[in-house]
Amino acid sequence: MILGRVKGEVVATIKHPVYANRRMLMLDRIGPDGQELGGYLVAIDSVDAGVGQIVLVIDEGNSARQVIDDPTAPVRSVIIGIVDEITVDPAAAGT
Repeated sequence: MILGRVKGEVVATIKHPVYANRRMLMLDRIGPDGQELGGYLVAIDSVDAGVGQIVLVIDEGNSARQVIDDPTAPVRSVIIGIVDEITVDPAAAGT
């Protein structure tokens, strides 16, 4: 799973039918400290996330297809949760 911060919505007038009536959001990948790692994802929103929120993302096709309940969908990334808080063990943070 990946942590990301929602930066905006992706709008496409022509797209695969699986994406019809589904929001696609652009996310910056972040670390547990909230710092951007470089790189981004476009993911289907299954939790009604908003710009600026930190989210939990599945970035693996089979799991993503299970979330949207379509075993043949051309999908890789789905937002599955909105993060309320991240707590890092200080002893583990240095490793």
